[in-house]
This record gives sequence, structure tokens and C-alpha cells, in this order.
Amino acid sequence: MKRIYIVRHGQTYINRYHKMQGWCDTPLTDKGIAGADQAGEILKDIPFDIALSSDVKRASDTCDIIVKHNVNHDEIQHIATPFFREHFYGYFEGMDIDAAWQMIGGPHGYQNHSDLFKNEPIDTIKNWIKDADPFHDAENAQEYWQRLDKGFKLISQLDGAENILLVTHGFTIRSIADRYGDFAITEDPGNASVTVMNMTEQKMKVVSYNKTKI
Repeated sequence: MKRIYIVRHGQTYINRYHKMQGWCDTPLTDKGIAGADQAGEILKDIPFDIALSSDVKRASDTCDIIVKHNVNHDEIQHIATPFFREHFYGYFEGMDIDAAWQMIGGPHGYQNHSDLFKNEPIDTIKNWIKDADPFHDAENAQEYWQRLDKGFKLISQLDGAENILLVTHGFTIRSIADRYGDFAITEDPGNASVTVMNMTEQKMKVVSYNKTKI
């Protein structure tokens, strides 16, 4: 069995400014760096065999900070891959979060992010993001999961890797917890929070979601 410790990257400036952030990127804030250090301390005694992250800098930087704390820090290889990037929001990248979600949910009777996520399946929301994008560049659910599934296939092929660090993004962690767990996902996981998934040849199961300790 593989045990995957999934961490959301630390706070960025776009997070701080309450804007949509998918494939666009900004650096970690001081708070974000501190959060990554805190996650590193939480996970320091887990003997990671390998570390993976989104190839977006905020996730890659968070991963490197966590690895520095780890008992195996001298031996851990870090693989950064686009497979575990955040959902691509297309036209909405960098837009004020409230304005973006009003444009996405408004045609379906939702004026805010909270009501939308309380009442609609997360993959339906992905499809609505693409529908609302005037350029239709945003990913829909099928495009998103085709990409993520390549990442999980990569993990499944990591022979001998039992304890795995994976640093990715809020909407992605929420999506994974919804598909492979039984958790309320109405709110984003916190920056630098830890979610745990078990992977066997038969199935994947999220066993812990959005925690600040393990």
C-alpha cells in the first residue's frame, strides 16, 4: 500500500488578495513560507520515499520547504509535474473570487461560491467554469480528470515508494477528497493543510482531509 500525504501549498499573494489562482502563479507570502515550515514540522518524522508536486512554483517551493524538515531530507527526490497542477480557470485566472464565481454560478441561480459548492457536484462546477469562460479555455471535468489520472498512474508506478509527499492545490485536493473520500468539501482545504490518501492496486481512499496535524 502507498500512503500519500497531500499538502496544499502555502499562502500566496493572490490567495491574500482573494483572487482566482489556477495555472497563474504568485510567490509565497511570509505567512505562506511559515505555513510550509509548519507542515514540514508536522510531517518531519514520516520517512518519505519520494516527493511530488505541481510544477507551478508555489507548490514546488512549498514542497522543497517541507522536504528540508524531513528525516529523509538527504535522500528524497522531488518530481514536479503538470499532472498535479490546479484546475485551469481560463478567463477567470487572476479575477476577484467573488466576481468570478458570480459569473460562473449566476446563470444557474447561484450568486456566491458557498451556495454553489453546497448544492452542486464538484464536476458539474468544473463544467460550468468552462461554459462561463468566454474563450472556453478553462478545463471541464473530463479534461481535468484525464490530466490528474496521469498523475495517479505515475504514483502507482513508483516501485518501492510507500510514503509519498504530494504538494498540490486547494480545488484539486477538494476534488480528490470528493472522488475518493466521504468528506464535506464545501470549503477549500487550508493553505499548508494535510490530507491523507491510501492507494492499493484495487482502489484509492482518502482517509483524512484538511488537517493541521496527523
